Amino acid sequence: MSAAAKYLPAEERREVTIATVLELAAEQNPTDITTAAIAGRMGLTQGALFRHFPNKAAILQAVMTWISIKLMARLDKARQGATSPLAALEAMFMAHVEFIAKHPGVPPLLFSELQRAERTVSKDLVQKFLKQYSQQLHRLFDEGKTINELDPDLDSEGAAFMFIGTVQGLIIQSLLAGKVELVREQTPRVFTIYRRGIRRTQ
Repeated sequence: MSAAAKYLPAEERREVTIATVLELAAEQNPTDITTAAIAGRMGLTQGALFRHFPNKAAILQAVMTWISIKLMARLDKARQGATSPLAALEAMFMAHVEFIAKHPGVPPLLFSELQRAERTVSKDLVQKFLKQYSQQLHRLFDEGKTINELDPDLDSEGAAFMFIGTVQGLIIQSLLAGKVELVREQTPRVFTIYRRGIRRTQ
């Protein structure tokens, strides 16, 4: 981040802080990110950073809130522009992957928070987001069954678990390969397989 961050208004400073944490999370283990590293990347002193966030936990809370709001908005937009439940599922799948491709620091941060043994506000935010995500998927599965687009015997809970898990699997593979573009390349093929498993066949 540019040293110009020193002169930003408070709200913009918060946005730059969030972007900085996402950058660092894409480069290293999120648990190793310190407030000193965040401030240093922004060209600030820790004191200047603490005028906006009292501690690292508050920074992580802001980042998790940003991720939840932005990703859910992206998913809502994708769903609303679709012509059928199955089309909505595909659009959401693609939108989720594209969001991650643009913000590769998101998965490491989410995984890091979920792996914490202790309960934190950030962890609660991630779990709340995943619950809302799953509920959206359940509604689409129910709609798809109603109009005979999806298998009437579809296990909605299992299908939702697999939907989110498949996206996460794509992301993990791209991270292991060190190639973000891999997730974009494989997404259409992977969703084709998923779609075959949930749609009505007769």
